[in-house]
Amino acid sequence: MAAPTKAQSGNGADNRVAYVNARLIDPASGLDVKGALLTEEGAIADLGPRLFSGGVPEGIEVVDCGGLVLAPGLVDMRVQLREPGQEHKESLASASAAAAAGGVTTMACLPNTNPVLDEISLIEFVQRRAREAGVVNVHPYAAATKGLNGKDLTEMGLLAAAGAVGFTDATKAVSDSVVMRRALSYGSAFGLLIVQHPEDPRLAEDGAMNEGELSTRLGLVGIPAAAEAILIERDLRLVVLTGGRYHAAHISTAAAVDAIRRAKSQGLNVTCDTAPPYFALNELAVGDYRTFAKVSPPLRAEEDRRAIVEGLKDGTIDAIASDHSPHDQDSKRLPFAQAEFGVIGLETLLPVSLELYHNGHVSLPALIALLTHRPAGVLSLPAGRLKAGAAADLVLIDTDAPWRIDATALRSKSKNTPFDERPVQGRAVRTVVSGRTVFDIAA
Repeated sequence: MAAPTKAQSGNGADNRVAYVNARLIDPASGLDVKGALLTEEGAIADLGPRLFSGGVPEGIEVVDCGGLVLAPGLVDMRVQLREPGQEHKESLASASAAAAAGGVTTMACLPNTNPVLDEISLIEFVQRRAREAGVVNVHPYAAATKGLNGKDLTEMGLLAAAGAVGFTDATKAVSDSVVMRRALSYGSAFGLLIVQHPEDPRLAEDGAMNEGELSTRLGLVGIPAAAEAILIERDLRLVVLTGGRYHAAHISTAAAVDAIRRAKSQGLNVTCDTAPPYFALNELAVGDYRTFAKVSPPLRAEEDRRAIVEGLKDGTIDAIASDHSPHDQDSKRLPFAQAEFGVIGLETLLPVSLELYHNGHVSLPALIALLTHRPAGVLSLPAGRLKAGAAADLVLIDTDAPWRIDATALRSKSKNTPFDERPVQGRAVRTVVSGRTVFDIAA
């Protein structure tokens, strides 16, 4: 397809931009047509197949999309920012730049910073720093328990009022059944979202990768798939008991998909997400102790990877998140057992996810839904939609552009990606936040 071009039909003094010759895709409304979209003062003013059919009036800036897909900006519901406390791994500014380059216009950040986001002042700090960066929208989670200690609940009501979009102990499981019951009960009274890292810590203790034949051959302590399923099954019983809103993060196993599927069929208020490593890779990516493939939960067996794909196809899995976990070289260039868990993902979220479309597993609108309005719905955010009056948060996608991921060219401060040198097809070519272009591949 032709690359998007920009023309000026006026001085743009009224801050209006016309995106013409675009394939408009808005999964929330079922829109998938060739047409145009107009932004004005940071919002979507109008859109549709007949907009500007008679030409664009004078005074409006014109962006010719060249037939590319114009969709809502991506909503990434699981990002580790490292600020405050570990800015050498990632800062809000560097993460925002990476997000913009990946087509992400809204991201929700985990509370496992230093200090932990368990007080109102710290929630406000992240929001203030995001406003100062002025690139993408950032919404913080708050810790479910004070200091992520797994024992004492935070002041959830006050933290939610301050802007927390949900409550989670980030990369730690809330393993105490009584504490999780209290969190779900309190949350149910106020409609708050409880997000779990579903991994039984005792079963996962000292583990470094998926338990199985490969871990045995490599001489590494394995983490059984049952560690995920056991905690999810327990939590689902607590959801029945409390009526709380529950979200299982980055699920990786067939058993987890089955458990969530059954819970949804029973009408429980349960959602889940996964991340690209769990449908694009399996445990073989660990290879010869490759630490850039060390993630939590670990990469699983091929049958689990296929089950994740099926969960995405049938709607059991609600969202795809980047699970962006930046680490410096000193944290990753270690013996496998000692290396940190986690990989970066903001800039690879879209191209790797597009493999699901190119391989025929999901339609393009269904894939975009998993990256936009469905995660926004889980977080109760007014994002991920193309409609008049909504914020003009947009991504222009070339779904066919072939390229090869180069870790050294990624904008994140950290380079710990398992997808380095992977050939992919499709990428964001322009990202717009509140009507302002924050990334343009041609710039």
